[in-house]
Amino acid sequence: MKKIFLLFAAVFLLHSCARLGSPVGGPKDSLAPKFLSSNIDTTRINVSRDLKELRIDFDEYITLKDINKNLIISPPIKNIKRIIPANIANKFLLIQWTDTLQANTTYNFNFGNSIADNNEGNILKYYNFAFSTGEKIDDLYISGEIKDALATKKSNGENKMVVGLFQVKDTMNYRQKPYYITKVDEDGYYELNYLSPGKYKIIAFEDDNGNSVYDKGKEKIGFQKEPVDVSKSISGLNMKVYPSKKPLKYLETKEMPGGVIMTFEGHPETVKVFSLNDKLKDIKVTHTPKSDSVKIWFDAVKSDVGQTANENLKFSYDAGIKDSALTASLFYRYNTKNKMTISNGNALLPPKSDLVITSNYIIDTINPEKWTLKKDSLTAQEFTAKVSETNPYQILVTSNFESGKKYQLTVPSKTVSSYYDKIADPYRFDFEADKVENYGSLTFRLTNAPVADYWIQLLDSSDKVVYQRYTKGDFVKFDILKPGEYITRILVDNNGNKFWDEADLDKDIFAEDSYVYFKQSVVRPLWDSNEDWDLKDTRTLDSPKTSANKTTSETMSSDLNRTESITIPATNKPITSDRGILTPVK
Repeated sequence: MKKIFLLFAAVFLLHSCARLGSPVGGPKDSLAPKFLSSNIDTTRINVSRDLKELRIDFDEYITLKDINKNLIISPPIKNIKRIIPANIANKFLLIQWTDTLQANTTYNFNFGNSIADNNEGNILKYYNFAFSTGEKIDDLYISGEIKDALATKKSNGENKMVVGLFQVKDTMNYRQKPYYITKVDEDGYYELNYLSPGKYKIIAFEDDNGNSVYDKGKEKIGFQKEPVDVSKSISGLNMKVYPSKKPLKYLETKEMPGGVIMTFEGHPETVKVFSLNDKLKDIKVTHTPKSDSVKIWFDAVKSDVGQTANENLKFSYDAGIKDSALTASLFYRYNTKNKMTISNGNALLPPKSDLVITSNYIIDTINPEKWTLKKDSLTAQEFTAKVSETNPYQILVTSNFESGKKYQLTVPSKTVSSYYDKIADPYRFDFEADKVENYGSLTFRLTNAPVADYWIQLLDSSDKVVYQRYTKGDFVKFDILKPGEYITRILVDNNGNKFWDEADLDKDIFAEDSYVYFKQSVVRPLWDSNEDWDLKDTRTLDSPKTSANKTTSETMSSDLNRTESITIPATNKPITSDRGILTPVK
């Protein structure tokens, strides 16, 4: 009896120590979910047009990650009713809709990277499910690579690029979803599968908001002008994408030091402005062609505008915008703190450079004969000063600055004037002429250089433009550069209008040419660095070892896929010309 009791006790203890759930140890699950079956016949043809749902069963519990951004259905099914699983894991995926399917059409459901197993999060990458309402499943495809032409580094985040096909019609509507669409993977590769024969307009764009619709002016774009004839499958159709041209639109008018500023989107060529206020008739309007801002200057004190309370100011404008109200208004209050000031942001003057003084007001006149320049606080030194021809907010002071010497420039009050104001305070600028041994130079010898003028720009690691030059030819030298590593970019002024023009998909207008050097250039103190750059070299910063040779088909592809627009990152202003002068970007 005692033996029987001990046996029961041992069994009880073993049972009590047992754990429910997954066993400890063993290899980690690294397998993605596997397809088991669907509610559609395995042949997936002659599917009823009245089908209202797709169910796919898997071998384990799944979850859906960002399904609304990842799921792409081609051709589009507009009215999706429900998608399961939503918040709770399930062993099946269910999509329900209310649309009636098109006849004799192959539908492809591309789930991107949304399907993952519930336990380990293993992703079923770029899973596709296709069926046809006709006699066969269309099996044509287009594949290739998509690159950001102006990218200086490979993105570590999610690739938001998509490629779409629009059926060629008399009127093309790019404000709707493409007839076929697919996502681009993290390596830049794409495949448009299950295509029916026909002629299509192909575009690639960065779908930032995940709505599968190209948003003009907000998302990068690449396209071919000529339709793609899909009579057979096509491999190697590569495209590059660039920021797109923004539609011209008025944004707002707000107070600024010295007046008000009117802002636009889309870089207006010219803007005419007139005051609609009885008290405010004497105004000055400044606008640089293609600039997105217009500044309206006036004397608020003399005109008694906004001195004691907010005052409604109204202006009429003509910026070439169709169907625009052509009037702008704001409630203006004069800010006594917004006086005219000048500054010099750099106390260390690079060799062979002018001293740059910057004002918050546009500069109309200066009286440098009343200024004094001293070396080491003692010796008076000759100099000249003028308002910059390329930037009316800057004064350039030129003198024989000696390396290693310290200088003081005194600017008395009221010797720098804008249209309706003058500096009220005196200024003294203390600075030192830096030594040439603290700088290096960089020379570029270009093969297949642009025929037209171009901007050559040196960017730092944050893509900020540090130096730029507007020039032409196959030889460029930057003489005085701070030591460091620079990324080099060329923007070509093909039409010679001193502005780097953007692309317009609606009008099939390509942007002007651009190039990014495939490696970083190192500038060392007292060192003349030399670079040989063939602009037909297809290597990139993230793939510098790729063969420099380009096939004829690749050349044709790149020529057909240029759409570019850019704003200088450092200034957020359009590029303007400064021929032959090395320009540090402030």
